[in-house]
Amino acid sequence: MWYAIEGYDGADVLERRLAARPAHLERLLALRDAGRLLLAGPCPAIDAEDPGAAGFTGSIVVAEFDSLDAARAWADADPYVDAGVYVRVDVRPFRPVLP
Repeated sequence: MWYAIEGYDGADVLERRLAARPAHLERLLALRDAGRLLLAGPCPAIDAEDPGAAGFTGSIVVAEFDSLDAARAWADADPYVDAGVYVRVDVRPFRPVLP
């Protein structure tokens, strides 16, 4: 089943986000290579593709896992969690409809 994983950044975490980004991307690439990633990306803090120093408010990942518990375990092991970038992570079932 597909699951939406939404991580919410804390205040003033851009440096920590940038430092943890390579490890974060490595896990996403592994999901993609396994055919289990529908989409992933950050949410800019301002209305701009590159928010610069404004940073991000969080990230969204939609990926396939065997269960909600497996999706939560994957989300809990995110390098952004370990680095203190995310202050909250929500994981919930997702059903793609379009396109």
